Amino acid sequence: MATRGTRSEKVKRIFHQFDLNKDGGLNRPEMAALVVAVNPRVKFSNEQINAILDEVFRTYADFIDTATGLTYDGLLRTYDDGAGDVDRDFEALGLDLKPYDYDDNDNNNNNERVASSAFEEASTSSVVVDERVKSPEPQKQHRTATWAASPNHGIIFDETWKLVDDLEILIKRLKTKQMKELKIKGENSDAFSDPGWSRELGPSMEMSKQINWEENRHDYTVFVKELGVLRSRADGSRSREEAFDGHMALGRTLYDQQFFKESLLCFKRACELQPTDVRPHFRSGNCYYVLGKHTEAKDEFILALDAAEAGGNQWGYLLPQIHVNLGISLEGEGMVMRACEHYREAAILCPTHFRALKLLGSALFGVGQYKAAVKALEEAIFLKHDYADAHCDLASALHAMGNDENAVKEFQKAIDLKPGHVDALYNLGGLYMDMGRYQRASEVYVRVLGLWPNHWRAQLNKAVSLLGAGETEEAKKSLKEALKMTSRVELHDALSHLKQLQKKKLKGGSNGNEEGSFSIVEPSRFKTVGERTTTRQDLVTALDIRSFQRITRLFRCDVELLKKEMNETEAPLTYSGYGVPEKSIRKAALEAILRRLLSFLKPETFVGAVKAINLKILSILDESESGRVDLGMFFAVIAPICGGTPDKRKRVAFDSLLWRPVNENGNDGKIRKVDALHYIKLLRSIYIPSQTISERLEIHGETDGSMVSLAEFLAMFDDPDWGFGVMSTLLKLEIGDRNRHGSHVCAICRYPIIGSRFKETKSRFSVCSQCYSEGKVPHGLKQEEYEFKEYGRGSEAVKDKCMWFSSQHSNRSSSDGGTTTTTANS
Repeated sequence: MATRGTRSEKVKRIFHQFDLNKDGGLNRPEMAALVVAVNPRVKFSNEQINAILDEVFRTYADFIDTATGLTYDGLLRTYDDGAGDVDRDFEALGLDLKPYDYDDNDNNNNNERVASSAFEEASTSSVVVDERVKSPEPQKQHRTATWAASPNHGIIFDETWKLVDDLEILIKRLKTKQMKELKIKGENSDAFSDPGWSRELGPSMEMSKQINWEENRHDYTVFVKELGVLRSRADGSRSREEAFDGHMALGRTLYDQQFFKESLLCFKRACELQPTDVRPHFRSGNCYYVLGKHTEAKDEFILALDAAEAGGNQWGYLLPQIHVNLGISLEGEGMVMRACEHYREAAILCPTHFRALKLLGSALFGVGQYKAAVKALEEAIFLKHDYADAHCDLASALHAMGNDENAVKEFQKAIDLKPGHVDALYNLGGLYMDMGRYQRASEVYVRVLGLWPNHWRAQLNKAVSLLGAGETEEAKKSLKEALKMTSRVELHDALSHLKQLQKKKLKGGSNGNEEGSFSIVEPSRFKTVGERTTTRQDLVTALDIRSFQRITRLFRCDVELLKKEMNETEAPLTYSGYGVPEKSIRKAALEAILRRLLSFLKPETFVGAVKAINLKILSILDESESGRVDLGMFFAVIAPICGGTPDKRKRVAFDSLLWRPVNENGNDGKIRKVDALHYIKLLRSIYIPSQTISERLEIHGETDGSMVSLAEFLAMFDDPDWGFGVMSTLLKLEIGDRNRHGSHVCAICRYPIIGSRFKETKSRFSVCSQCYSEGKVPHGLKQEEYEFKEYGRGSEAVKDKCMWFSSQHSNRSSSDGGTTTTTANS
């Protein structure tokens, strides 16, 4: 440990190092040089430097010489007050301390202090003291630890060094006892995209190995008990500040050795000792995140952010990192839009923060804002050319925008920088498949499986790419391997599909998906048999809406929850570009409402849902790109596709329009007709592809002041031509789109038919809903018109078949002279 004598000598060496003009004081430029030199990893802005110097010269005004600056005594006082770590700074500057004689009084006092502390520690853990005495200069190891390199984060009190030394001995002892069973695995840093935690904050980007401590063993229990003794010693310190310093140091040391639960206890105790200090909240948030408790991590980072903003310039250098980690925690909950706000704030506070820009770009891509994502990722790459993760995400964004050639180049750059980058390889394989380069895609998936043998999606995609390349036998083998990894039903269907292809070779090649195996017929040539058979155009629209429902899972959200949100949400009143009052909220706030509505979704699934909603609905509701959305109109738009009976859905849609400011003071629960018309047109423009935005905009400016009751609104809603009449077809899909039809397979795609089966009554072939909606018929069966009958369940087809046989039997009986002719008409 550093004695007062060694401390003063080190401070003197530091002082003379930066007193360039040898006038006995450190002026502002000399102090600025000192601050920068002792913090080599921190990039200070001019504003931050000036803020630090203002604080120093104001706090230590009694030690300021107006002519020369901060005196030696003043610099020594700053270290005594904990404004810096003299040992850390001394080593950071690379200075040497030559041997010298101490004053007798200092030496005697030091010996008495060492003897006293050794006696106190012997009463708690004599073995630890013995081992510490044998350890040569243990503090030096800690002073060079990574976490001690950040400003004001180092150890302040000499007694804290003793705690850290004893903890190191305990950890070493535990590691020795668990060495044989200790599971330490190397981290494949090339495998996945960097989550963005910086060196100062992260859940151990610097940890080259992942340690799994055996917590159920006796030696670990003993370790925890002895650790409790160290915590008690920290609590028994002479001052609150020293106790805080002790718990923070214990927590940081435990964190570095991946004792996350134990380090969290230390940081939480430090929060109790100094609730307004940013660091313990910040470190607690890191621990929670590593432990997978994203909500708790978010709460701690918010506390850290509040404390940092209240503390003025003192924590200014840490604010960007708090925003970054808060954003990552929000992403862990699936709240990507809110995360974007914090990444953007971090980038504003620190324009050179390439991680914040990369995370911002990745998050923007995650919600479907591709142009903005490309811009942010390109800025991150400009700041850090070898940022493989940014190249990978940039490639994905370019692919989403249709710029496939440049996307391939960016993926390749990411792989060149990190040859084992699984994300880049996997996404590149998907890109090659989308481009139709199936052989190349299969080769890329082979590389993915070499890095991650149990990646069942890669195995499945390999099978699909091999099938596209015409290698059916190899595709079948790959599919069977995927089945060994997971027993998902779609894999069984895919295997059944391959078997069907082998049984029946379609014209134009052995692959049923090759062009030439089917013909596409004009919609006018498709006729329906019976009132219950869905028209082709209605099915196209309903399938698209149903697909959107599956992605967003809104059909699992009870529509009554929308009414609850309307009753509990206080949205501010704003005015649209047309001067109409609205209850509008930011998209990030809307995301929080969606999280409550879709609380049953996992975070990663919720992100996909928000992306789909943003692309399909919010992009139209927020045409001006203001970042705000009319909440009442949003509820009305999603009500028809939420869960619940048709009547409830329509009623909630009406109530959502009634909740809007333009209607909430209406007469007897009526809404303005112009708003009802606007809603219907908006609904059609979102869900029915044939409706254009320009048609919807025509409604603005109308001054019809008539009011519409619920009954009149329902008539407008159900109108098959100008309303949302497709809802009846959508309901049919919701009820029966999981129904299977035994051994029936689609005559076009050769997959087992799930949902409705459409049977052509003349040629007697059957197709699935998707092929029917696309107008596909077998290539060899050319007819002027095709008449289809829809079967929702297999039982319906059996019943129809029985009736057909009965009719045939009746006809034969009649032709033989029988009298039962009326049966033929049944």
